[in-house]
Amino acid sequence: MASRKASSKDRPSYRCTECGWQTAKWLGRCPECHAWGTVEETGGAPAVRTTAPGRVSAPALPIAQVDGRQATARGTGVPELDRVLGGGLVPGAVVLLAGEPGVGKSTLLLDVSAKAAAESHRTLYVTGEESAGQVRLRADRIGALSEHLYLAAETDLAAVLGHLDEVKPSLLVMDSVQTVASAELDGAPGGVAQVREVAGALIRASKERGMSTLLVGHVTKDGTIAGPRLLEHLVDVVLHFEGDRHARLRLVRGVKNRYGATDEVGCFELHDEGITGLTDPSGLFLTRRDEPVPGTCLTVALEGRRPLVAEVQALTVDTQIPSPRRTTSGLETSRVSMMLAVLEQRGRISALGKRDIYSATVGGVRLSEPAADLAVALALASAASDVPLPKNLVAVGEVGLAGEVRRVTGVQRRLMEAARLGFTHALVPTDPGRVPDGMRVLEVGDIGEALRVLPARPARSQDR
Repeated sequence: MASRKASSKDRPSYRCTECGWQTAKWLGRCPECHAWGTVEETGGAPAVRTTAPGRVSAPALPIAQVDGRQATARGTGVPELDRVLGGGLVPGAVVLLAGEPGVGKSTLLLDVSAKAAAESHRTLYVTGEESAGQVRLRADRIGALSEHLYLAAETDLAAVLGHLDEVKPSLLVMDSVQTVASAELDGAPGGVAQVREVAGALIRASKERGMSTLLVGHVTKDGTIAGPRLLEHLVDVVLHFEGDRHARLRLVRGVKNRYGATDEVGCFELHDEGITGLTDPSGLFLTRRDEPVPGTCLTVALEGRRPLVAEVQALTVDTQIPSPRRTTSGLETSRVSMMLAVLEQRGRISALGKRDIYSATVGGVRLSEPAADLAVALALASAASDVPLPKNLVAVGEVGLAGEVRRVTGVQRRLMEAARLGFTHALVPTDPGRVPDGMRVLEVGDIGEALRVLPARPARSQDR
């Protein structure tokens, strides 16, 4: 009997070299981090431990007696970022900002750091990807210099915590969390175990000091945040920085927010002097013309709660190849293909099937919501017939495969934004609700009714 107990005590255990997960038997794949071939034998089986009740740090109070002033948000000095955060940064909050390389994450956070330091709030900017001199050059270019802004180039977690003890900042910016590592753990920076340890240590320091923390995160090829999924659960706010590097527009979109709504979007413009917020970004997506041009149609998209007037352009040309080209930019290829099928079958426009078709948006905006279907269909029909749509017209609505025009959310907000920018006519689904003063609204039930807004087609267009 004694030999059985001894053998049970001495049986081997196994540990994942990536995340540290332990088990009593060997597995080919770690259930925690899903890595293959990382579970190795470490020795005796882990001891079973139980936790006894301990001393509490603070007594539990009725929720009505908890002081909520400690969680009051403080503005960052960047109104568009405050809009997404829900008013600003809460003391002790940890924000994760992720985005593709070159989109402008470091530029934005350096600007936020300088504006926070300008209000006599000590700010510590820790860079693990660049040298201090490189960050200084960027600060000179965008005008982000302040005597209360401290800069450190560190990749060791212990050194970062030492800077916190020395500077005692009210705001910490870590660029980026994947470049910092702890000497207490094995593995390269950016690994699952290292990212979890670094994020956990910075979160604990933020909560204990009442210090707001902004973490920069890398993304993978498919756009998801690199590292363990646990990172997104640990932080308080998760923001995605989006934008085409060849366009000026940048969008900060809230994915998770414990202090505000997650359907807000901040708009920024990236230029040589830095990055600035856009309180009225609709002008980036429009091309003002004296006379309408065939193949163009305007719509109103909703980015979070913000309505944006955007322009859809289409071009159809004759082709000599058996398989005509279908090229899109800023639009979903599948939605454009659906609109082509609906126009050919339900709208009786046969000229589209044998021509090259190019469709795009203006200003780098991406239209993915179904509310842009009607504008895409009208732009394609206008390009096929070479007849422009009426001037000052916007189109909003989802188009089904049966040709029906369905209702979408926020029609009143979309129409109010269009009326504010001077548009006087709108094509919308039936029952749009209250219509802004001075705007003429045409309710359409199917794609056939919508195509009637096109003027009479010239005879040469009908013969194609």
